[in-house]
Amino acid sequence: MNKKDKYIYSAIFEPAEEGGYCITFPDLPGCITEGDTLAESLSMAKEALELHLYSFEEDNEEIPEPTAPEKIKAQNGSFIVPIEAFMPLIREEMANKSVKTTVTMPQWLKKLGEEKKVNFSLILQTALKQHLGIKDNK
Repeated sequence: MNKKDKYIYSAIFEPAEEGGYCITFPDLPGCITEGDTLAESLSMAKEALELHLYSFEEDNEEIPEPTAPEKIKAQNGSFIVPIEAFMPLIREEMANKSVKTTVTMPQWLKKLGEEKKVNFSLILQTALKQHLGIKDNK
């Protein structure tokens, strides 16, 4: 799979009956979002595209080539908007996203740590970095 740093896909903005827009990407089935205003819809479309492409990358799936906007037909009232995804920022954000993990320890130790108001996450992160010889997140 060939990762690129920047992708531009066409989104179809379809006005919703109750207001706002439903946004789909013809080249990316399942990549669907919505927004109440045009500004919110643009933001939601960008986020949906970025996460969809990131998911392809993480699953080592082939990312389809985008269709040229002039080749996409929009239904009456709908319109085409090119949406850009700059992947280095998304990859960095996702790599540094906090995730929850389960840790097993003796009950007495957990209780004592809670009484002393210990930040278990911070201590575990610090200890793991030290154990792995990591000085920063890179």
